[in-house]
Amino acid sequence: DFKPYLSLPPNVQSIVGHGFTEILNNAIDHSTGSSVFVWADQDEKSITLVISDDGVGIFAKIALALGLPDMRQALFELSKGKLTTDHSKHTGEGIFFTSRMFDLFDISANGLRYNHSAHSPNDWLQESDGIFPEGTAVFMQTALKSQRTTSEVYAQFTNTPEDYDFSKTIVPMKLATYGDEQLISRSQAKRLIARFDRFKTIILDFDGVSEIGQAFADELFRVYSSEHPDVELLPSNMTAQVERMWLRASAPRSS
Repeated sequence: DFKPYLSLPPNVQSIVGHGFTEILNNAIDHSTGSSVFVWADQDEKSITLVISDDGVGIFAKIALALGLPDMRQALFELSKGKLTTDHSKHTGEGIFFTSRMFDLFDISANGLRYNHSAHSPNDWLQESDGIFPEGTAVFMQTALKSQRTTSEVYAQFTNTPEDYDFSKTIVPMKLATYGDEQLISRSQAKRLIARFDRFKTIILDFDGVSEIGQAFADELFRVYSSEHPDVELLPSNMTAQVERMWLRASAPRSS
């Protein structure tokens, strides 16, 4: 219905086709809604898609399925990738990869809004009523001059050219904090590391996190690392304080 009216470079056409089918299929399979609203717009600079359903809302669905105490944690889990409430039909990789293909990717549901931008180092979360009163709304936009390709995005999150498994992810540590809280406790670290063992390499992006506590660092970098030696944790964008805590927790202990 849309394609005959659009004029897109091949790489952008592939990205738009991926995003459209992925998000629409998610609405069909997961939302439990009865209708889907789809809107597309192309101007001289960009292509924009909006897909919205009238279902239960993606964050509420994930929180209920995984028994999470807070819907904001559902969003954090979603940002890691490999998360699905129906393993028989989905790998849990679709939304993660789609969010990395577009210049701007935005999800609004259940009074929360998640935003990922290729032009910003930070993913962010805010309380928001959203565009529609019910369900989930997904906004996707990319520039027509984008050089990004779907294959490059997939390759970015695999460890070797021969490895076609989704084995590497980037975790925005800022999303692990709720409100003004700091990352200080073992319980916060345990909340963070849920499903880390599904990956081989995890880049912990500390951008926006000024400091962490000793117990948090110890649980993450010593306890978890010793119990999961096959999972590589790579911290990045650390402040001096975060780096000291990382080095202290990672230092060899005498017997």
